[in-house]
Amino acid sequence: MERKARIAERFSAEQNGDFDCGKVENSDNQLVQQNEPDEHSEKGCMKHGICSHEVLRDRESDSNSKGDHNKMMRKASFKLSWWCKGENGDQHKHDIVSFEKGNITTAERSSKQISLKWESDPQTLLILTKPNSVSVRILCAQMVRWLKEKKKLNIYVEPRVRVELLTESSDFNYVQTWKDDREILLLHTKVDLVITLGGDGTVLWAASMFKGPVPPIVPFSLGSLGFMTPFHSEHYKECLDSVLRGPISITLRHRLLCRVVRDAAKNEYDTEEPILVLNEVTIDRGISSYLTNLECYCDNSFVTCVQGDGLILSTTSGSTAYSLAAGGSMVHPQVPGILFTPICPHSLSFRPLILPEHVTVRIVVPFNSRSPAWASFDGKDRKQLAAGDALLCSMAPWPVPTACQVDSTNDFLRSIHDGLHWNLRKTQSFDGPRDL
Repeated sequence: MERKARIAERFSAEQNGDFDCGKVENSDNQLVQQNEPDEHSEKGCMKHGICSHEVLRDRESDSNSKGDHNKMMRKASFKLSWWCKGENGDQHKHDIVSFEKGNITTAERSSKQISLKWESDPQTLLILTKPNSVSVRILCAQMVRWLKEKKKLNIYVEPRVRVELLTESSDFNYVQTWKDDREILLLHTKVDLVITLGGDGTVLWAASMFKGPVPPIVPFSLGSLGFMTPFHSEHYKECLDSVLRGPISITLRHRLLCRVVRDAAKNEYDTEEPILVLNEVTIDRGISSYLTNLECYCDNSFVTCVQGDGLILSTTSGSTAYSLAAGGSMVHPQVPGILFTPICPHSLSFRPLILPEHVTVRIVVPFNSRSPAWASFDGKDRKQLAAGDALLCSMAPWPVPTACQVDSTNDFLRSIHDGLHWNLRKTQSFDGPRDL
């Protein structure tokens, strides 16, 4: 826990620009000199973010602790590198970051393609499945057996899935699970990789289980429509071989951190338990027949007053979900930002916005509102917002890393072509009138 606290303090110092990139404190509180930058690295460090040459690595506290350490199960460590195709541009330098114990915390975002390279072999996997599907249940049993017999991996599943596997065969007694919510909160300290069998809803469910750092997710498409599930289940052995061997391209899907502040709260820090969303938070009028009345602020600046059916605050990963249906733009998931999309506004000039990632959006139900509003988070956990209540939304520091079949751009474009038939049109005939 002390080590985790030091890592948190370290990222806080980096974001405030107060961190000396030449040194890092190890588990014995000794200063360890960082690796020297390579020939492509910048000298010095960025004012707000991670040094381009900086590498954070797991370190043993001392030689005496090695005996105890070997008795414990270690999480696989890995390294993320930001890269860009082409060497003629000014973006060919590699900004490299390793994350302690395999936990990702965003200190700086990049528009470059991100590659994950394992520095130690993954040992523990978590498999999450879509419920009430016979085909998913059969595939799960086959995958669990293959991963255990061929890859010798430790496997966690949900309690429901473990019961299903043991009902099929007692040979699955090696599969592990959890007993309560407290153990779920500790999963990120044990699991190296998450596999989802289902659609985008299963990926949302996987993300919601991790209230902090999220292990890399390999999503297999077994749903009706999937923008975040590029892998096909019939080739799961080849896909998992490639992922476990590495390196792999990943998409860092940023989440929104949402907090409800009641009118009776003493200040904006006196909030209910924060909620993380991967797609969107929706504020609507619920069953009321009156227009929703919402005052919207971006940091300390007034944005507008929403009068209509409601408002959607979406991540760029959620831009192809509810926000798209309400008229919002489709945005590449690696673009950092918050989509501000009205739902059926009673105004002809109210167009959607895309706000920068660093702002905090505050939605307030004014006292002259005719009815309360209702907030839902990724379609769940519905909360009533009475007059004077506020909803605060900002970018969370814990992204959801999902594996790519090719790379983030290729996967995104293929998903909107295949899933939405984007700009599908019969080609104009060759013969006909022409410009002379």
